[in-house]
Amino acid sequence: MHAAAPAPAAPPPPPTVPAPRPRGRRRSARTPSALLSKAGVTAMLALATLYTLLPLTWLLMSSTKSREDLFGTNGFALGDEVHLADNLQHLFTADDGVYLRWLINTVLYAGVGALLAAVFSVAAGYAFDKLAFPGKEKLFSLVLLGVMVPGTAMAIPLYLLAAKAGLVNTFWGVFIPGLVFPFGVYLARVFSASYVPDEVLEAARMDGAGEFRAFCRIAFPMLAPGFVTIFLFQFTQIWNSFFLPLVMLSDQDLYPVNLGLYVWYSSALTQGHPEDYLLAVVGSLVAVAPLIAVFLMLQRFWKSGMTAGAVK
Repeated sequence: MHAAAPAPAAPPPPPTVPAPRPRGRRRSARTPSALLSKAGVTAMLALATLYTLLPLTWLLMSSTKSREDLFGTNGFALGDEVHLADNLQHLFTADDGVYLRWLINTVLYAGVGALLAAVFSVAAGYAFDKLAFPGKEKLFSLVLLGVMVPGTAMAIPLYLLAAKAGLVNTFWGVFIPGLVFPFGVYLARVFSASYVPDEVLEAARMDGAGEFRAFCRIAFPMLAPGFVTIFLFQFTQIWNSFFLPLVMLSDQDLYPVNLGLYVWYSSALTQGHPEDYLLAVVGSLVAVAPLIAVFLMLQRFWKSGMTAGAVK
């Protein structure tokens, strides 16, 4: 008698495949986060814009008021155009027109100083990038070290050096330190590496051009965006400089605008001259105008210079 054949084993159940999530739900889950990110960026930009414009708005509104309205009305309330004209006339005639002298001093310190500092920085940055000389990288390390040292920390050593050279309380004691701009040298080397091809310089040397002529005729025009960027940085830094003139100068005829406005503001607070407070407010508004004008005139070169390395 034969044994019954074993029954065939049942086939294993097919593996269960998880059902795909509906795409509409995934999109709806990502949409709120994208909206929140966009809203967050927009809010941060709005706050930054508000932070920038509020002081300027307060200056403009306060400059249109009389001294009584300045302390008796809302800070953002608009005054009268007649008061603005009177305040400007009083600003340029107070103390025998000393504000105009302060403004001319600041233009010389910042305008001429930043122009020469930009020329020196571009020439030094080009030399560090394109020329070979002994100890180049060590010298450039010293330049980077100068970038990390804040300007206020150098005021006292500069005063001691100026005292040795007899430059304290002179125009040159404030003007000469503005010609040194280590960060500008660093930027110039970056711009030189991005803007000036080595092949163009080699072709110029083969045609008989010397290094100085190659720099002036070929490299410098290519470095124009970097030159403008360095000029704007140094112009703003010198224009806003306060501690170095405070340490170096005692003659009010040599003061820059910032130091002169500080004298008026201190006079209003400590010596009981409230009219000097209005002079400080209107003078601050006039002192901001050249900075805005320079940035508006040179913004095309400045934008191209700031984005130079992004497309290399």
